[in-house]
Amino acid sequence: MRYLLCLVLFLVFPSIIGAQSGYIEVTAPGNRQMKLAVDTPHALFASSVESGREISEVLQFDMNMSGVVVAESSGLLPLSTGITAADTDFTPWVNGGYDLLVRSEYSLKGDELTVEFRLYDVPNRKMMTARRYLGKAKELRRFAHSFADEMLLTITGEKGCFTSRIAFVSAQSGNKEISIMDWDGHNLLPLTRNGSINLNPDFAPNGREIIFTSYKRGNPDLYRRALSSTAEVPLSSRRGLNITGSWSPDGSKIALALSKDGDAEIYTIGKDGGNPVRLTVSSALEVYPGWSPDGRQIAFVSDRLGKPQIFVMDAGGGNVRRLTTTGGYNVNPRWSPKGDRIAYTRSQGGFQIYTINPDGSGDTQLTSEGSNENPTWSSDGRFIAFSSKRSGGDGIYVMRADGSGQTRVSQSKGGYSQPVWSPR
Repeated sequence: MRYLLCLVLFLVFPSIIGAQSGYIEVTAPGNRQMKLAVDTPHALFASSVESGREISEVLQFDMNMSGVVVAESSGLLPLSTGITAADTDFTPWVNGGYDLLVRSEYSLKGDELTVEFRLYDVPNRKMMTARRYLGKAKELRRFAHSFADEMLLTITGEKGCFTSRIAFVSAQSGNKEISIMDWDGHNLLPLTRNGSINLNPDFAPNGREIIFTSYKRGNPDLYRRALSSTAEVPLSSRRGLNITGSWSPDGSKIALALSKDGDAEIYTIGKDGGNPVRLTVSSALEVYPGWSPDGRQIAFVSDRLGKPQIFVMDAGGGNVRRLTTTGGYNVNPRWSPKGDRIAYTRSQGGFQIYTINPDGSGDTQLTSEGSNENPTWSSDGRFIAFSSKRSGGDGIYVMRADGSGQTRVSQSKGGYSQPVWSPR
């Protein structure tokens, strides 16, 4: 039994041991990537210059990470009195080779913030979209992320995920606690403070609560917690393991691994923790369930063939089939929101992130530097966040779905792992 428990812990916690009509074709003359100029934000009423700089930085980071355009700060003209098309001389932007231009102005009166954005088609000298936001000063970054979402929608026909957040495990306090941050690493907020080991967070489909496993009462039990509350509500405290919980896409069920009847097996429980239904029946250890976006299938990890591999089954437990056939240690399966790819971790010169088609074809390695684990998809399927041991300790990184643009987003050095991306 001790051997089996150690194996489970190694499997589960290895670090411890579209298109809408009217969209714009994202090409430019000669098939070059489109260029987006982020004009210097215009401060009204002697507002803080630093706020303008932050707006510009957010827009550039989001749009450059999207891979859709090359965004750069470019104030070609002295600031005019407004940001309308009539206030804008497009000639310098055309001569600078820009395809798109975003202009903005903001005012900060005490704690009251107003920001207005406009996106222009430079060659045709016309506005493409505009938004105005009113709120508090602390919402400045969120407003900029929101307009980046709108720009991506206008350019590609698919809204971005830039207002989403990432929950993860942090060891900064000396314990393993759950924290949350904006997708770009800002606005870090600790969630749990129970001084124990807390692992494997997962967002509810509504984005307003999480589940996670905690050892705060000695046993690895599953808890639920609303982001707006400090209450940690026990969902499953059955004998043995209650681990790797994963919320179903409709929010009605949770898949998890339970060992109440012996070896770890995949079960579903209701969102209130009741009505356990066993899905796998095997003498092997089976953990890490991950739902398909339509809720009809579940990927999971099993060592039924001797070493951990990824399998897929129907949501009711039938039609089990092996997914990964290469590599001797494959874990952490997570389905893309579009259902076309499954991301996972393979042990190969350290852990690396791969993606694979649901039929087992197209197995593709995405990372190669350091040791990388726990992939999680953004809600639009454009990005994958993951934990990585590279220079500077354990951190949370984000990359595009094809593996390009790998960027560290966690701010502090070391101790960050097991990220999960929120819904929009």
